[in-house]
Amino acid sequence: MHIRTAAAATAGTLVVLALSAPAAQADTHKGDTAFTSVTFSKSTVHLGVSAAQGLTVTATAKDNSGIKGIYGGKLVSPDRRIAFAESASCTTPSSTTMKCVWKYVLDPNGADYENLKNADAGSWHLDAEAAAKDGDFYGLDTSKSVKVKRHARLTATQAGPEPVAKGHSLTVTGTLTRADWNTDAYAGFGAQHVALQFKKAGTSTYSTVRTVTTDGSGKLRTTVTANSAGTWRWKFAGTGTTGAVTATGDGVALK
Repeated sequence: MHIRTAAAATAGTLVVLALSAPAAQADTHKGDTAFTSVTFSKSTVHLGVSAAQGLTVTATAKDNSGIKGIYGGKLVSPDRRIAFAESASCTTPSSTTMKCVWKYVLDPNGADYENLKNADAGSWHLDAEAAAKDGDFYGLDTSKSVKVKRHARLTATQAGPEPVAKGHSLTVTGTLTRADWNTDAYAGFGAQHVALQFKKAGTSTYSTVRTVTTDGSGKLRTTVTANSAGTWRWKFAGTGTTGAVTATGDGVALK
C-alpha cells in the first residue's frame, strides 16, 4: 500500500502530497458534472496484524460536455494518512461519461512508511475530482467512504462444570482481543460489552442471556443458572474501529 506520512518526510514527492492533504470538508462542484456511481468492493475491511487486504474502488462521472479526466483517487484515513492506488485504469463508456477503477492494498504490517497505526482505524474517504471538458468539475471529499477496522478475536467459550446439575451454577469464561497495529500483536480489549448467548438443545436460535463487560485484559467471566442443556457462546457487536466477532460455543449437558 502506497501510504505516506510525516514519518517518511524524506521519501520524496509522494510525501508532499500526503503532508499537504487538507482537512476533511464537504464535496465541491461546479456546473452539471457529477459522480453517478461510486462503489467499494467491500463495505468494511477487517485487518489483523499481518495479512494485507485488497480493496477496489470504482467510480463513474458524467457531464454533458464529456469528462476530461478523473484525478486523485486517493483514500484518506481518519488520521489523514493517504493510501495511493497500486493500479488505476479509466475508460469512457460513452461520450459523456468516464469510469475509473483503483486497486489498493491495505497492509497492517508493511514497510515503516506503509504500516498502519491504530489511529487509522475508522472511515476512510475517497478523494477524487472529475473534470469536465467545459471547465465544470466535481470534487469528492468525505461523501464516499469505507470502514477499515481492527480485527477482533474471541477465544472459544468455556462453560463448566460439565455436565452440570439442573438448577446449579455454571461459570462461563472467554477473552476478547483485537489487533494492535502499533505493536503488530493482538491485545486484550477492555471495558467492552459482550453478549452471553444460549441455544437450548434441540433448537437453532441463540438468545442473549446477559451482557458482560470485559476487564482490563479483555477477560470475560460470569455465573449463570443451568436450567437446560444447550450451548453457550460470547458475541461481540464491534465498534466504529473494531470488527464484530462471535466465539465458538460450548455445549453443556445436564446430569
